[in-house]
Amino acid sequence: MSISKNEQRLRRKPRIRKKISGTEARPRLVVYRSNVHLYAQLIDDVNGVTLASASTQVLNKGGEALKANKDSAAKVGKAIAEAALAQKIETCVFDRNGYIYHGKVKALADGAREGGLKF
Repeated sequence: MSISKNEQRLRRKPRIRKKISGTEARPRLVVYRSNVHLYAQLIDDVNGVTLASASTQVLNKGGEALKANKDSAAKVGKAIAEAALAQKIETCVFDRNGYIYHGKVKALADGAREGGLKF
C-alpha cells in the first residue's frame, strides 16, 4: 500500500511544528499549497491570532490571473512581506508546513525576503 504525497506531508508536519513557534514579535510564516492556489499567513501562536495573510486568490481580485506557479509564489511572498512591514514586523519564522523547500515554497520564501522579511 502506497502513501500519498499529502499523507507524507502530514507526517512530516508535526516534526517541524514541534521545533518552531510564532510570537507577536516574530510570527510564524506558514505556506499552504492547494492544486489551484498558494496561501501564506503570519501567525502569532502565543495569542492564536493571524496577523497578516496573502494568497493568489486574493491577488487575483486585483486584476491579474495568478495560479499556483513559481512566479505567482514570488508575488505572494512580496505581498505577505508588505503586509508584515505595514504592521512593523521585520522578522519571522518560516514554516514550510511539511512541504519540501523547493520550487513554489522556495520561490515564496525568496519573494518574502526580497520584500524585506528576515528569516
